[in-house]
Amino acid sequence: MSQLSHAPASIGQIALHVSDLERATVFYRDVLGLRFLFQAPPGLAFFECGGVRLMLSSASEPGHDHPGSILYYRVDDLPAAYEAMRAKGAEFVDEPHVVHRTDTYELWMTFLEDPAGNTLALMEERAVS
Repeated sequence: MSQLSHAPASIGQIALHVSDLERATVFYRDVLGLRFLFQAPPGLAFFECGGVRLMLSSASEPGHDHPGSILYYRVDDLPAAYEAMRAKGAEFVDEPHVVHRTDTYELWMTFLEDPAGNTLALMEERAVS
């Protein structure tokens, strides 16, 4: 199946609903270490991660007031990222573990929640020697 010429090439922005913008901003900036870009009215905060913009906002209507999709963040050293974020107060639901193996790499992950209850994942692809 060929890709359409007008198909999206990458993710430009992800919107995530949060219940407490100030608390979420601290988490994404200080615990996860994402680059804070700016805040805008009415209650929006923007971050950058590998060329993708993350927008945190309060739910605009009651039907949207729930945790969002799982965001998977690539890291270069999963054990180090896990320990650094735990030291800053992140609460993980598991420890780093292998979720998939091939002949050339292992896919490692660990999951945590942000202050609004959104599930996040850290992932690392490690080459097999």
